[in-house]
Amino acid sequence: MITNAVPKLPFIEKQETVDYYVRLGFSLQSDYGDYVIMKRDNAELHFFSYPELEPTKSDFMIYLRVDQDIEEMYRQFQDVDTAIHPNGELEEKPWGQKEFAMLDPNGTLLTFGEAL
Repeated sequence: MITNAVPKLPFIEKQETVDYYVRLGFSLQSDYGDYVIMKRDNAELHFFSYPELEPTKSDFMIYLRVDQDIEEMYRQFQDVDTAIHPNGELEEKPWGQKEFAMLDPNGTLLTFGEAL
């Protein structure tokens, strides 16, 4: 039985990535040099070193489900100078989610969604 899925995402510069996710409310759980683990609530994200990655050409994406207060999360993330994706403003989607999207420093698209 599968109990959880944990994404593994690339980082170009470790400290910049850790600092970015800390601003989003994650905490550093483990640091193995070229591999780090971040956690917030029930979400666990693993990151691996990929210094050759070009953020503008990154195809990495993750969808993070939120169970309440997505509007407040959206406001908080705007206040900590994070990069809301140009097409990622908070809006209701036809598939029954309220979503917004942002880019991390490595070009990974983070989409946050709450069921309507």
